[in-house]
Amino acid sequence: MRIIITGGGTGGHIYPALAIAKGLQNKIREAEILYVGTKKGLEAEIVPKAGLPFQTISVEGLSRPFSYRTLASVFKACKGCWEGWHILRAFRPHVVIGTGGYVCGPLVFAAATLGIPTLLHEQNAVPGLTNRILARLVDGICVTFEDSLKYFPAKEKVHLTGLPVRQEIMGMERLTGIKALGLSANKTTIVVTGGSRGARSLNLAMSRAYGKLLQRDQVQFYHITGPGGYEEMLSFLAQENISLDGRENLRIVPYLYEMEYALAAADIIVGRAGASFLSEIMLRGLPSVLVPYPYAAANHQEYNARSLEKKGAAKMVLDQELEQGKLFTALEEIINNVSLRAEMAEAAKGMGKINALDEITQLIVGISKPEQR
Repeated sequence: MRIIITGGGTGGHIYPALAIAKGLQNKIREAEILYVGTKKGLEAEIVPKAGLPFQTISVEGLSRPFSYRTLASVFKACKGCWEGWHILRAFRPHVVIGTGGYVCGPLVFAAATLGIPTLLHEQNAVPGLTNRILARLVDGICVTFEDSLKYFPAKEKVHLTGLPVRQEIMGMERLTGIKALGLSANKTTIVVTGGSRGARSLNLAMSRAYGKLLQRDQVQFYHITGPGGYEEMLSFLAQENISLDGRENLRIVPYLYEMEYALAAADIIVGRAGASFLSEIMLRGLPSVLVPYPYAAANHQEYNARSLEKKGAAKMVLDQELEQGKLFTALEEIINNVSLRAEMAEAAKGMGKINALDEITQLIVGISKPEQR
């Protein structure tokens, strides 16, 4: 069975695509998978390292408001459709899967017009423009959040599957994570992370909150600053007269490659609201304080965070509210109220989809033609 997967621009589109690719390889012994992206997107670096064949097409996002750049974008989209058509003719896929990003548009559109079965995966609570346009043409749509369902009118082909999460995230034991990070097993562990690049505003807000938070003997913090924010975070702490010398309840690190350790060790999470990260903390059943990245496309991180907040799984603090001390207030409430923490954990776990990858791969096989399975 030959399968094309396309998605790119950000890790939020790429990593779910790679998880789906791995799931298909495990489920279908003779699966041939081709990944199609762009030369400029992160996928050009990440996908070849994952060992998948990789080809590119020309495409870029539509510039708004209308300008000469918009015309250039439209021209590139047409060129991308033509390049995509040639890839489809050469590879002759049985199914084409799109996980979002501008690159999906031309390829999934071309596949649908050629009668090739197509499926989309939408990671965020509010679907991106590309997926909303393609939704009318494809054979199946998988969504991560229940809030996404209302944006797709053809209810019969929309499935609430969740987002595929790495097995390492689901299988890691708490004590293993605690030992790997050098933490105490007898304390409430709070993990703070602004994502792979860090979050300056979150680092600053936490540095101001630590003065009071660190007075609690039974609480410990593992704070991942991001590579570019580590030295600045140390400066922030110095301004608050907080020294790390001999301090056992606060660990500051620039980066952590094995996030599965941090998520296993954590009792509470403080972080951004990207869809992949939220899927991981939901599966782990972790209460959280979410600070959505304010410049995310279409403000999707705020909508993601609101999906958890509405279910009682998280508290949300907007970036512009950090200077008002709301992060400290939200975090203190969860730390002090054990029953609230348990309720939030249960709500988060209830939103997690442990069988997401299996459901998605079954849907992909289901939309293929019988003779291709």
